[in-house]
Amino acid sequence: MTSAPAWSRTEFEAQLRARGAGYHINHPFNVRMNSGLLREDQIRGWVANRFYYQVNIPQKDGAIIANCPDRETRRKWVRRILDHDGCDGNDGGIEAWLRLGAAVGIEDGVLWSQRHVVPGVRFAVDAYVNFARQAPWQEAVCSSLTEMFAPQIHKDRLANWPAQYGWIDQAGLQYFRSRISLAERDVEHGLQVTLDHFTTRAQQERALEILQFKLDILWAMLDAIEKAYP
Repeated sequence: MTSAPAWSRTEFEAQLRARGAGYHINHPFNVRMNSGLLREDQIRGWVANRFYYQVNIPQKDGAIIANCPDRETRRKWVRRILDHDGCDGNDGGIEAWLRLGAAVGIEDGVLWSQRHVVPGVRFAVDAYVNFARQAPWQEAVCSSLTEMFAPQIHKDRLANWPAQYGWIDQAGLQYFRSRISLAERDVEHGLQVTLDHFTTRAQQERALEILQFKLDILWAMLDAIEKAYP
């Protein structure tokens, strides 16, 4: 265990944000996607496999709430479940992803069947959900901080897909639009919890390991998709 002094909050946050270099925005499959180089079947394969991640996110967030004794944290975190599952006139992110599926030519029933989910994606997503169920809730919150890097990947798709993939109905891109502001809101809370909880150098280094674990989950998902749709 390290005996080095703790980083300041500013330096700790900088260390966390520096891990963005390993975000899946830099994965070769995503780079090709963003450059307009993917075939229609590759886009559909990505959408179908990523749907498995989308439908598991509320379960991950439910596990965090179940493990969290702090009422105020639960009251803020529950918004994430509602954002994905929908409520009170808001269809939610899962429904938006179904519309993305329709925009690329995948019927809802095909997405819900999960028959196109490849084993590597299923394994990676299940590992993430299991981590949230078993880890201290603060560590599970820390793992969500890959959202720090998410707005740019959504902005890239919104900027490039209409010109590069003219066959995709642009109405199906609403998921990407909605997640920009929601991710920024969620990061503010998740980062506050992480900076408040991980205060020793050993804890801070643990937080970096957790964030790397989540980055590896997202990277491994694209590894599996890339292999399934060469």
